[in-house]
Amino acid sequence: MHQLVEQMKRNDIRALARAITMVENDHPEKLDMLSDVFASKKHARYVGITGSPGAGKSSLVNRLITHIRNESKTVAVIAVDPTSPFSGGALLGDRVRMNEHFTDDGVYIRSMATRGSLGGLARATKDAVRICDAYGFDVVIVETVGVGQSELDIMKIVDTTALVLTPNSGDVLQIFKAGIMEIADMFVINKADLDGVGKLKGLLKELVMMSSKDAHKTPIVKTITTENKGIDIFWKKINEHHDYLYNTEEGHKRRKQQQELEVYELIREEIWRDVRAYAENTDMTIEAEDDPYKRAKDIYNQWKKEGGG
Repeated sequence: MHQLVEQMKRNDIRALARAITMVENDHPEKLDMLSDVFASKKHARYVGITGSPGAGKSSLVNRLITHIRNESKTVAVIAVDPTSPFSGGALLGDRVRMNEHFTDDGVYIRSMATRGSLGGLARATKDAVRICDAYGFDVVIVETVGVGQSELDIMKIVDTTALVLTPNSGDVLQIFKAGIMEIADMFVINKADLDGVGKLKGLLKELVMMSSKDAHKTPIVKTITTENKGIDIFWKKINEHHDYLYNTEEGHKRRKQQQELEVYELIREEIWRDVRAYAENTDMTIEAEDDPYKRAKDIYNQWKKEGGG
């Protein structure tokens, strides 16, 4: 078994941090280490929280952590931040907003940047979630920035995805445009003390009636984080959805589909890495004027001809 996994079994938090850094940096030992991590998983609850900036996701996560800790459960939070395509920097601000939990040994918070991975959400995020599970956390929360593809990618990583909305924000229109209904396991109307809650809930109910295809009807939860209201119901619905996934045939089918997506995504990344390395090593340059479709086909076919595929 990999040394880092052995150390994590002894509750070495530094080993946990090093293991996540290893997958972020695509270390050569990554896959071997992750196989040992997968064999050591303890079936934590994987919860994703997404939504537009300003919806109050971090405040909601903060309250949820407190509620879960009151049940004597441990929590890991993976906060996925946007990476600048120019500087490579990330905002990484969620850790500041959750600073009241820093001194709690039962809470681990890690910010991760997307780093231009093939998906909008860092490929390393799924691995980081599993590492936190293997370490022994009872609940692993993934909070995304809620911009574009990251909302759709989150379903590949967690069991339960909560989409956070606020009244009068116009987010319902974005749900139609981006196909978010496909990935939302529940809706959370945050800042439910504002005007427009009734209208938003009504629209969401119509969406749920039109789109629910299985036994799990997407719940709608109202929360007011400033007053700590609705957090208990939110946590209850997360647990109910977890039970649905692991105790019903429909849930098993969904988890199987999720696993298939991950396997093929890993294969795609390995092929992409090999083809790119081959192109660089053989000086197959790509010019600004190149036909991208023809160039991609030429490089791939040449790679296969040389024994790459």
